Amino acid sequence: MNDLLQLSAPWWHFVLRALAIYLMVMLLVRVSGKRAVGQFTPFDLVLLILIGNAVQNGLNGGDNSLVGAAILAICLIALNYLAAWLSSRSATARKVIEGVPTVLAKDGHVFQEVLRRELVSKADFHEAMRQAGCRDVAHIQLATLETDGHITLLMDEAGKHSPPPDPPPPG
Repeated sequence: MNDLLQLSAPWWHFVLRALAIYLMVMLLVRVSGKRAVGQFTPFDLVLLILIGNAVQNGLNGGDNSLVGAAILAICLIALNYLAAWLSSRSATARKVIEGVPTVLAKDGHVFQEVLRRELVSKADFHEAMRQAGCRDVAHIQLATLETDGHITLLMDEAGKHSPPPDPPPPG
């Protein structure tokens, strides 16, 4: 029973480990791009599970105590709260933590190099057009890849009044 409560290292080691791992994983997620975050696929779920497993020992340093787990959980929740708090109060912090939206198309012109850089496929872009009810790229005033990975389209008046788009072909 004593093993469940006995820490294998000083409590502050757990705090430092939580901080270091949290910052490292957040940086890696930010570097992976907006599209990777916004388009959660089964492959992303596998990646998330594997990342959790990969950083586990870095977090707990081999400690299996309940107290160590509690310290880590509290630190991670506090760090996440701090990131959200900073993002909500500082534009600079929000840019660093969440990134900034990226313009994918403007005034009927799609920026193909930006689509490639942001890992947005033509199929994903056309899906966003269909969801917005846009039949033709010429009607797009502005298409933006938001920080959460979703594509937002603003259309001109002609595009807003066009009939709903055709569904994608089967297969």
